[in-house]
Amino acid sequence: MFGLIGKVTCVAGQRAAFAAIPMPGCLSYVIATDPADADALWITEVWDSQASQKASLSLPAVQAAIAKGRPMIAGFSNRVETVPLGGQGL
Repeated sequence: MFGLIGKVTCVAGQRAAFAAIPMPGCLSYVIATDPADADALWITEVWDSQASQKASLSLPAVQAAIAKGRPMIAGFSNRVETVPLGGQGL
């Protein structure tokens, strides 16, 4: 499996709208607010492989989600690649 964990800082007032955008193709796509930052979200993704994650970027539904979310993003930080071993929901 392949995982990504990253912090997205949204444009002020856009966090809820950004969090509502679905991301098709993931085994697990968890969005969490950051209680210490009113504009930040932590996103945890789990894919069956890194190739699947990269391939998803060319899917029309993913392209549409990216296009919809891009104007709401003020920045990215703390991006980490992981190797998920399993857990609840996987």
